[in-house]
Amino acid sequence: MKRVALISVHTSPLAQPGTGDAGGMNVYVWQTALKLAERGIEVEIFTRATSSTDEPSVSAADGVLVRNVVAGPFEGLDKRDLPTQLCAFAAGVLRVEAMYPPGHYDLVHSHYWLSGQVGWLARDRWGVPLVHTAHTLAAVKNASLADGDEAEPALRQVGEQQVVDEADRLVANTEAEAAQLISIHHADPGRVDVATPGADLDTYHPGSRASARAELGLAPDETVLTFVGRIQPLKAPDVLIRAAAPVIDAARGTGRPVRVLIVGGPSGTGLARPTSLIDLAGELGIADAVTFLPPQRPERLAQVYRASDLVVVPSYSESFGLVAIEAQASGVPVLAADVGGLGVAVSDGVTGMLVAGHRIDDWTAALRTALSDPERLARMGVAAATHAQKFSWDHTADQLLESYHRALMSFDIAGGARADRPTPVPTAAQTARTTRRWGRRRSGVRA
Repeated sequence: MKRVALISVHTSPLAQPGTGDAGGMNVYVWQTALKLAERGIEVEIFTRATSSTDEPSVSAADGVLVRNVVAGPFEGLDKRDLPTQLCAFAAGVLRVEAMYPPGHYDLVHSHYWLSGQVGWLARDRWGVPLVHTAHTLAAVKNASLADGDEAEPALRQVGEQQVVDEADRLVANTEAEAAQLISIHHADPGRVDVATPGADLDTYHPGSRASARAELGLAPDETVLTFVGRIQPLKAPDVLIRAAAPVIDAARGTGRPVRVLIVGGPSGTGLARPTSLIDLAGELGIADAVTFLPPQRPERLAQVYRASDLVVVPSYSESFGLVAIEAQASGVPVLAADVGGLGVAVSDGVTGMLVAGHRIDDWTAALRTALSDPERLARMGVAAATHAQKFSWDHTADQLLESYHRALMSFDIAGGARADRPTPVPTAAQTARTTRRWGRRRSGVRA
């Protein structure tokens, strides 16, 4: 019975996105694991245990097993501390595989550079191909740091280069990210694939704004501007608060007040000042118009989106921007920074607007433009829901399967080692045969 091992060292797919180190990558790993399992592929996800109460393994869904590997203290380790625990984590991963006959896993798929370091070792030990998704690149983040944010260390950049050099296939979120892997890390273009992330379209879809506001305790006559994400300089929630301040002041007494809704928890360098946004709203004199909510589970988050007139994504760097797709799938237009994958996620002028740079005056002007024409904003919301239908996790899983098939073909050609040359693009029939082969193995039937 064959399986895929997904490695996610620094954050569990079962963790609540929006706080700590949990974010879009959690959603990506979880949703793609579910979709792969639906296709008959057993998925085992290796992640670091962060509590003494974590079970060694959790059957999280049909065909999806989460393994909590003990590596270092359960609490108190920041993501930047985890390189010191990679040896312990890798040992835990290898010990699991050693309990089974050779060939227990068909392929390793690592997420983020820390996982890539472990996946590299597992690939060599198990004799299976390594597929790697970076999710973010240190050089890209360092090129667009927020004021006061900390640059990614050289240690990470070296580690990322090593993984790029070793992986059998690299999966990028967009063509732009693929180009960055090639230009920054000199990746072989023939080993780079694109698998565009998506949204859970069963959860995120248009619904009643009035009902959503009633559930969340928001006034029906307000204009609601919403930020969803981790509270840290990289995500730039302060840009929204600063830019919205004059819009809020101008709307006072008009019968259509403006409210900013911030949904998320402190993370990364934002942990040093967990009350910074509350303090900022007070300094700007708009504390009464800013509401803070903790991270929300998907069904509740969908209501947050539906309650909004506009979702704002002002990040300094985004490899894709799942919040933008989820909001649009919910029928809400998005105002986003023109960085990374947000230019793919948002159709500028059709499903929302893109803003170049992070000058507060530019963001204030963009907010005023977006809110000045309610009918146009409503049309954008309708177009957003249609646009988001192109971004489903089923589509992502199909693209991942194509990449897995290429990795397996390359490995077969090289006799168990990577062939350093472009591999053929698999046809739909070939990908289907790969899926059927894994399905038969799962049932105990040899291909």
